[in-house]
Formats: sequence, C-alpha cells, structure tokens
Amino acid sequence: MPMTDLGHDIRDQVSHLTLDRPESLNALTPGMRDRLIGLLEEASADPDVRAVVLTGTGRGFCAGADLRGGSVGERLPGDVARTLRLGAQRLIAAVLDCEKPVIAAVNGTAAGLGAHLAFACDLILAAESARFIEVFVRRGLVPDGGGAYLLPRLIGPHRAKELMFFGDAVSAADAERLGLVNLVVPDGELEKTAREWAIRLAAGPTRALALTKQLVNASLDADRATAFAAEAAAQEINMTTEDAREGLRAFVERRGPEFRGR
Repeated sequence: MPMTDLGHDIRDQVSHLTLDRPESLNALTPGMRDRLIGLLEEASADPDVRAVVLTGTGRGFCAGADLRGGSVGERLPGDVARTLRLGAQRLIAAVLDCEKPVIAAVNGTAAGLGAHLAFACDLILAAESARFIEVFVRRGLVPDGGGAYLLPRLIGPHRAKELMFFGDAVSAADAERLGLVNLVVPDGELEKTAREWAIRLAAGPTRALALTKQLVNASLDADRATAFAAEAAAQEINMTTEDAREGLRAFVERRGPEFRGR
C-alpha cells in the first residue's frame, strides 16, 4: 500500500488518521483497512495518545470498500463470511474497541462501509457538504461492516430499515436531525472543530473515558444486572488511576484538575 493512501501523525497527544485516496473518494483497499486497524490498536496501547481523529481528503470521507480489485472467480462456501469477518467487521470492531475516544470528521460522502466506519466512532462531526448513503441495496447486497448492528442502536429499527431499504442519500442536516451525527459545521470549520474537540478529550481522564466507552457500548447488549455489575467493576478499576485521585484532590482544593492520562 502506498504510504500516501493513509496519512498518520500525532500532534498534541492526538492521533490523526487521514484517508487519502481522493480520486476514489477514499475507498478502502485491503492495505488501507489493515493499516487503519493497526494504527487504532497502536493508539490504544500508546499512553501518549489520548484521542483519535479520523477524516478524509477531497470530496469524500470514505466511499466504502474498493471493489475494483476484487476477484470474480469461483467462491467456495465460507469464503464471503471469512472475508467479512477478517476485513470489514474487524475494522469496525477496531474502532469500537479502541481504548481512546475516536472522532469522525466526515468531510464528504460516507457510503456503505465508509458510513459504518463513521457510525462506529464515538463522536461524529459532519461538514455541511457531507452525506451518508446505505448504498448496499443499490447493488443488491446485504449491509456489511456492522451496519445492521450499529444503525438500529443509533436511530432505532424503523429508521434503520428506511435507510437500508431505500438507499437514499442522507444530508448532513438530516443526519443531525436523526441523531446519526453529533454536530454539523460549515465545511471550512470541520478541521478546526475536530481539533478543538480532540484536544479537549486529550486533556481529559483518559482511562476513565476508556472505561466509560466500554460501559456505554456494552450496555446496549446487556440486561440491567450485567450493566450495573460492569459499572461497579469499572468504578473499582478507575479509582486506582492517578487521574481519579487528581480529580478528587482538585475538587477538595477547589481548583481545576490536571489530568495526565494515567
């Protein structure tokens, strides 16, 4: 994979990941996908990375998987399922399981797997020109990349079916109305807003944020007893961190806390 296909740099304790194939609306090649998974795993393990921003270049955020290089030869039973499990599903899981907050800065079209990549992020900023398309039905396909898991949890089953059955493009304004994105901003302010949000997150109690992310994600599949037990365990773990002790000291001393992500 050419190194220019996926930009990566770390600034102000934020890992910036930029899909950079503007000629194809940043459609994901297998190499890009695997590199993105690796960088998300690195962000989880690196104590000096405390937030992640994912965006694209050009007119597209991500047009989904790049299907142009795919084989049209004979497939054996199990081939498709294996490809999805090791490919699109692994990518979405890497975002959901990343131990740092992940912000999607959706700069343009997010279609198919590209839309699901955005929906898997913890916070979603959208430029006014962004649009989201459940494109699968247009190709006679079933949604993949966790779409049928993510969308009902974001907007409910009826709205999810509407988007997936018709495959219509959803504008940024409509996406905000539906609850698919957190905030819509003018195109020229997307990068600035994403940077501001990421810096705020990077200054926060990183381990507490990781545990909070895990609790919220797991709560959607858990009964009350399981959710309450997970909450108690997360509190127990978090109280061993330096940031929790600093937060309590700052409260007693009536000053702002200075979290270090430890």
